Amino acid sequence: MAKRLFLLMMLCVSSNAMANIIVDKAGVDEKDYIYDLHQCTELSTQVQQNQSGESALGTAAKGAAIGSAGKAIAGGSGTDGAKQGAAIGLGLGILSNGRERRLNAEKFEAEKQMVKRNCMINRGYVVLN
Repeated sequence: MAKRLFLLMMLCVSSNAMANIIVDKAGVDEKDYIYDLHQCTELSTQVQQNQSGESALGTAAKGAAIGSAGKAIAGGSGTDGAKQGAAIGLGLGILSNGRERRLNAEKFEAEKQMVKRNCMINRGYVVLN
């Protein structure tokens, strides 16, 4: 009974984790597959996510400084030009930081999938994608 419950839990956890990897299970013992899949999923958790180290506030501040300087150089009138440039730079800095975080998250997930895929291949499974 405990073994069946454990295997059922492992299947539920692993089915979500391997959604992007297709394995040909012809001639494969289901218990061995679930065990190997769990171990490969655990190994993939060792992938380190790239932390950009720069907060949205820091990126926005840089964008505001560049924007205000650019507006002033381009002929904006004194303080008003600097304010407009800062507002534009602030918005662009925030958007840039969001895009960078999204790209880092996508790269992180892709690397985890690659680790799981390679692990399953190294254990003798035929991975179709």
